Amino acid sequence: MDGQSLGRLDHVLREINKYKTQHKALLAEQKILRDGIDNNNNFAKQFKKRSEERKASIEDEKKKRTMIIQKEKEKCRAVQDENTKLQVEILKVKEELHNLDQRNTSLKKQTEISTAVPERRVVFRGNTKEGAHAVSFDVNPRIVYPMEGGTALITFEEKDVAQKILNLKDHLVQLGDCTITVQAKPIQFLVPSYVEMETQVCPRRILVSNLPKEEPEDRVLDKLDIHFSKKKNGGGEVEDRDMLHDSGTVVITFVDDNIAKCLSDKQDHEVDFGKKYKVKVTPFLNGEISQMKICNSVCTRTVLLTGIPDIMDKDNLQDNLEIHFQKTANGGGEGEGIMYNPPGHTTLALFDEDSPKDS
Repeated sequence: MDGQSLGRLDHVLREINKYKTQHKALLAEQKILRDGIDNNNNFAKQFKKRSEERKASIEDEKKKRTMIIQKEKEKCRAVQDENTKLQVEILKVKEELHNLDQRNTSLKKQTEISTAVPERRVVFRGNTKEGAHAVSFDVNPRIVYPMEGGTALITFEEKDVAQKILNLKDHLVQLGDCTITVQAKPIQFLVPSYVEMETQVCPRRILVSNLPKEEPEDRVLDKLDIHFSKKKNGGGEVEDRDMLHDSGTVVITFVDDNIAKCLSDKQDHEVDFGKKYKVKVTPFLNGEISQMKICNSVCTRTVLLTGIPDIMDKDNLQDNLEIHFQKTANGGGEGEGIMYNPPGHTTLALFDEDSPKDS
């Protein structure tokens, strides 16, 4: 073959390859179109399905809404009926309130029937106080504080010393050949700052005061039981008797509720304790707290020491702690008292009112 024929053959081959390439491209494009058609058909089916589901959902919502509206109408009718009933109840409550007001007035009169109070011996020691026209009474707090193991409570004479110890926080204490680190923390309590009580005279109890201090408790209780169980003394059957150790008075409870008032009206009674002894009988008041406000109180002179290990006997460790915190070089000062509770033990510390010193 000559060169011209070869050139034509190459041209034909190139054309064939070109058309093959175009053919492949057309096939690929057709596939894309078919896939697109299939996808569109699927989308159309899904849309139709969703449309039908949405239509059914709308119908259900309409039915539910109709039912809700019907129920709300029924509720409105019920509320109207309830409102009518409440109007009737309001009238009844107003009438009951009126009766309660009358009863309250009667109870106040009952409470104020006797102004007698338990016999307490008092003496004037020359102290005075401002606010002579104010009407008030004092309550002495007694707070029981549970101490954890490995802690100590130390009270200083001056609150500034306690504050200095708290500010330093961590303290290195030398105990013989070793040194321990203890942490100083403030003591805080939740205490009532305002209390209101509702009281009423108990019809079955009396409070007996001005009792002989030299007599044993059991003998005092027995003699009071015998005296006030006799009808000739104005008494009746005694159900119980209790000694109130904080006030030195006795509460006597009768079976009947018509005994106590007559005894408290008389007030002074002579009881045989081997010899006649005049005691005082006053009404016993049942009290219920009606309102109370709580506040946070901080001990200004007492510090809690924590993190104390059990490395020596209790007394020696307590003495070492007291010596350490009395030294001004350690930020301490004159101590008033200390209590150490070893690890694994529990102790109840009693806090009393921190009254100012008499001038």
